[in-house]
Amino acid sequence: MTFDPHAVTFGLDTFGDVTVDLEGSAVPPAQVIRDVIAQGELADRVGIDHFSIGEHHRPDFAVSAPDTVLAGLATRTKQITLGTAVIVLSSDDPIRVIERFSTLDALSNGRAELTVGRGSFTESFPLFGFAMQDYETLFEEKLDLLSEALRQEPITWSGSIRPPLTQQSVHPRMERALPTWVAVGGSPNSVVRAARHRLPLMLAIIGGPAHRFAPYVNLFHEATEKLGNDRLPVGVHSPGHIAADDRTARDQLAPHWIHNRNQIGRERGWGPSGIAEFESETQHGALYAGGVETVATKIADTIRTLGVDRFDLKYSNGPMPHEQLMESIELYGTKVIPRVRELLAEAQVPQSSVFDEA
Repeated sequence: MTFDPHAVTFGLDTFGDVTVDLEGSAVPPAQVIRDVIAQGELADRVGIDHFSIGEHHRPDFAVSAPDTVLAGLATRTKQITLGTAVIVLSSDDPIRVIERFSTLDALSNGRAELTVGRGSFTESFPLFGFAMQDYETLFEEKLDLLSEALRQEPITWSGSIRPPLTQQSVHPRMERALPTWVAVGGSPNSVVRAARHRLPLMLAIIGGPAHRFAPYVNLFHEATEKLGNDRLPVGVHSPGHIAADDRTARDQLAPHWIHNRNQIGRERGWGPSGIAEFESETQHGALYAGGVETVATKIADTIRTLGVDRFDLKYSNGPMPHEQLMESIELYGTKVIPRVRELLAEAQVPQSSVFDEA
């Protein structure tokens, strides 16, 4: 099968990072949420395919209810898909998730989508009364129940995490099948789980070279085929920032990326990061930072190497000012994506050879 560059789609992801203004003063979370709306509106105007918002419950991220923010965007955008990056399904109720997103799909005239995951941040577990020792069971059973609800048929289900359901219906009924992805950070078991539930795979590649994830792409397609299902899409989510040239982009991003990396690192026991790690990730890893040609070339290489169907740029990385984020969004939509399509068209790599050689 010939690789079709026009079939690849491109998205933007944000966690609603609490930002600073151009003078370095902290921006209130309420204003950050209003700025996310403006960022989504711009993404729609410049022709980006997807806009996704993550869920967090901590002071450095402003968005704890992404579906509410997406509902606001549904009334102020026209074309762009509105989704999540991610909903932490383990600490949510799958039935309520379906109800909220069927409502969002109605508001947006069929532009809602859902990406679920276990969540690399776990603040929602104690907040909503879930035990960390149930981490695996919660996600496995809730994903199973979500998959049942997505069929839009009366649900009969039983498990260990909640009382059983017998012929229960979910409302409002959706007008179409809700596109639903499973986000995976690098666990083979999680890859196979997504294939077993017949859901597309979103790979969170946030460090190291993208080609390391080729075995996971192969595993997903092999598992899907062995289960007797049709080929399912695979996407990539990675961080980055675009500016007028490489040096400007990296100078703008570096202090915020390092700040974010060290803040999370202190919580998780990582060693301190600095400019050397930032430059290494930019040059050889999963950080797509630079001018238009640099970022476009790196994205095209990732798409060709992994044979993926979608690339989402996580454009918010620490407390970077809103104005710089807006410039990055505009360049991504108007310059980078068209250039990536040109580069992909020049290569025309057969997808089968990508999977055979990886």
